[in-house]
Amino acid sequence: MPFRRYVVAAGAAVVLGSTAACATETPPAPASTAAPAPAPVTGQAPAVIPGDSGGVTTVQAEKLCSDMAAQLQSWRTYTPTIGKGGLNTVVGTWAAQNGVNMIDLVAHKARIDVITSAQCPDVREGAMYALEIPDLASGLIGF
Repeated sequence: MPFRRYVVAAGAAVVLGSTAACATETPPAPASTAAPAPAPVTGQAPAVIPGDSGGVTTVQAEKLCSDMAAQLQSWRTYTPTIGKGGLNTVVGTWAAQNGVNMIDLVAHKARIDVITSAQCPDVREGAMYALEIPDLASGLIGF
């Protein structure tokens, strides 16, 4: 039994020693001589889409529009049923990435129409045509 105690003690010493060695052998990071560039100050918050958009900014709306525009061709290629699934994926992913309250968005699906009508009516029209729906809200289901 005493032999096991020595083995355990030696093992612990090796682990502690190697940890300490790693900590002391790491060279310090070189100090940067250049000061970081200051962030541009605009003094204004991003513009919010007018109407019942749920407070979505134009920057967020542009992202939704570009995400939808990237999918238009596949929505034209596949059946409207499959395309509607794609619409839900695009809107759900966009909402998650942009901090949009998804529960509120599900309760107010027409906000997607308000946002896209204001920001990218051509993309909205193309999506409605490809998915054979009267408005984007009718193509959305719960996320």
